[in-house]
Amino acid sequence: MMLSVDELSRLEADRYIVLDVRDEDAFECGHIPGAVNVPAERLSSANLPRDKQIIVCCAKGQISGEIAEKLRGAGYAADDLEGGYAQWLRTHIGDMLSDTAARVEEGLRSGAFARKLFSKFGKAIATYELVQPGDKIAVCISGGKDSTLMAKLFQELKRRNKFPFELVFLVMDPGYSKENREIIERNARVLNIPITIFESNIFENVFNIEKSPCYVCARMRRGYLYSKAKELGCNKIALGHHYDDVIETTLMGMLFGGQMQTMMPKLRSQNFEGMQLIRPMYLIREDDIKAWRDFYHLGFIQCACRFTDTCTSDACKTSNTGSKRRQTKDLIRELKKTDPQVEQNIFSSAENVHLATILAYKDKQGVRHSFLDEY
Repeated sequence: MMLSVDELSRLEADRYIVLDVRDEDAFECGHIPGAVNVPAERLSSANLPRDKQIIVCCAKGQISGEIAEKLRGAGYAADDLEGGYAQWLRTHIGDMLSDTAARVEEGLRSGAFARKLFSKFGKAIATYELVQPGDKIAVCISGGKDSTLMAKLFQELKRRNKFPFELVFLVMDPGYSKENREIIERNARVLNIPITIFESNIFENVFNIEKSPCYVCARMRRGYLYSKAKELGCNKIALGHHYDDVIETTLMGMLFGGQMQTMMPKLRSQNFEGMQLIRPMYLIREDDIKAWRDFYHLGFIQCACRFTDTCTSDACKTSNTGSKRRQTKDLIRELKKTDPQVEQNIFSSAENVHLATILAYKDKQGVRHSFLDEY
């Protein structure tokens, strides 16, 4: 049996559970409140209730019907949610209060979110000299929680107007489905973010790439963003990477890449003269972003590409960047149980490098230097 979002909203809450079968990363980006996350590949070992109706939810309704049918065959009372999380989110955004943007903005000016979000946003900008008078910054919005919050933080920074700079809220459509693009546009309207959308065909170009499609996609997306930002007269693009992205990238480089490097707070473009990339969310914790999202009952998509929409393509299965990041997240979480300082230590390690104790390093020109050179 297929259940619509409207029918779901009329069910008594204590008589059903929403079983979200997307992967953990997609679930963490956004989910139906109260949903239980059991990725599809782990369902065979899951302990599911037999005394409640199980509503199976996937990204857009592609695989939930098949899973619900299997559960019914195993004796469960299971139905699938029509349109999946995407349809629920579209309905949810449509029902949001008209004063949502005002409440979000007030929250960034006072209270816990001012301390944990805006203050750290401002600290990163000051510490790493990310914004200068006269800048015109393309704030790049992917549709997720991180980049959307970044847009609101930039709006608050502009409101305070300590020095003149300009903002363009830039959304690239690399081939979104109609539903995913609609979610991005609706969120922008609800949160009062005046977005500029331009289109590319990146998803079409990388869909059949078997090796590292996500890496290729990310590189192409950045190039298109630089190009469009420069066309609009911007000298910087801002991306929504946060503190947890930084420490995970640092550790991933060591564990899976055999190298010591980190995600920098700002970079000069090698291919677009005069352009820079900045990461003003550099000091903001992901848990604080999630708390902000959940407090205002906001809903966001993951990266909205064809791979994460279905999680069934061969390219998605052969690209293991996501699984490596998930392993790294889990490792850090486990280490934190016995050492609460482990995250700060990973972050600090990138600014406490002692060259006298390093076997070898590469300088800015890429030239390798060994400790034996001066031994």
